[in-house]
Amino acid sequence: MNKKVILGIIISAVLVYLSVRGIDFQGISRDLKKISFSYVAVFLIIAIFMQWLRSYRWGVILQPQQKIDQLSLFSVTSVGFLAIAAIPARIGELARPYLISKKSSVKMSAALGTIIVERVLDGFAVLTISVIVFFFNDLPSWMIKSSLLLFILTLLIFFCIAGLIWRRDKALKIINRILGKLPGEFAHKIDAAVHRFIDGLQIIVNIKLLLYLLLLSSLIWLLDVLAIYVLLEAFGFTLPVMASFLIMIVLIVGIAIPAAPGFIGSWHYSCIVALAFFGIAKTEAFSFAVVYHFLSMMVIVALGVSFLPFNKFSVSDMKNNLKDNELV
Repeated sequence: MNKKVILGIIISAVLVYLSVRGIDFQGISRDLKKISFSYVAVFLIIAIFMQWLRSYRWGVILQPQQKIDQLSLFSVTSVGFLAIAAIPARIGELARPYLISKKSSVKMSAALGTIIVERVLDGFAVLTISVIVFFFNDLPSWMIKSSLLLFILTLLIFFCIAGLIWRRDKALKIINRILGKLPGEFAHKIDAAVHRFIDGLQIIVNIKLLLYLLLLSSLIWLLDVLAIYVLLEAFGFTLPVMASFLIMIVLIVGIAIPAAPGFIGSWHYSCIVALAFFGIAKTEAFSFAVVYHFLSMMVIVALGVSFLPFNKFSVSDMKNNLKDNELV
């Protein structure tokens, strides 16, 4: 973990340098002064609604195991996203499964399975949007190759999930052969956790719910595009809607790179790269990136801190829960 943190900080430092190199800082001040705050207000409303919609979608994924009230889902989701932004090395991804296991009968290992389902759904939604963007725009080969790689990885994960569910007995036999090489008690604990993990993937076999989840996922990312478009309008940029799609796609790829907490550097450089395709000067693009990052983090922090008193946790608690309780 320490190596990942150090690597993330180094990458962020490099990307921050690349982002600010050649920037006219007086120009940033001028750009910030011309922002329309009515558009900023709309952006914040959309961002909060997106968070609510994410929590609602998660509830649908969890539904085969237990129906959980929307307030609890929204509360846990808000704190979970704060953890993802604040805790390095992606350890924050464990926060939501851990917290929901404390508020329901859903085991943490099963909840981890639902997070993977979320990632697959997001992958398919973003890939669909990417195809539309590529159809209407002449984009560089590296971006097309990156999207193709993401598509292949998403399909691979989906087929692995489908295999675990539809060929559960065969998959478990293979897993048990591997576990047979481990000490008996430890192997038994791992086996129990694997069963619960597969339970968290059950939503895949319900075609009706799966299609509904794909619709919700597409709506979430289209709202993200809308939020970006509104913020571009706040800066007075006269750009086509496709610019918002491209910013979203490049940003998704950018923040997947290991970086310091809060996606510092990767977020900003991604916005600069995307806006360069539409002839936006680096200083203006950096100004947009700073505001976009600040507002997005502000929503995450504000919601997370608001619900944190009701969802207290620590990294050691999550690890101990996964090790001592989930594997029993």
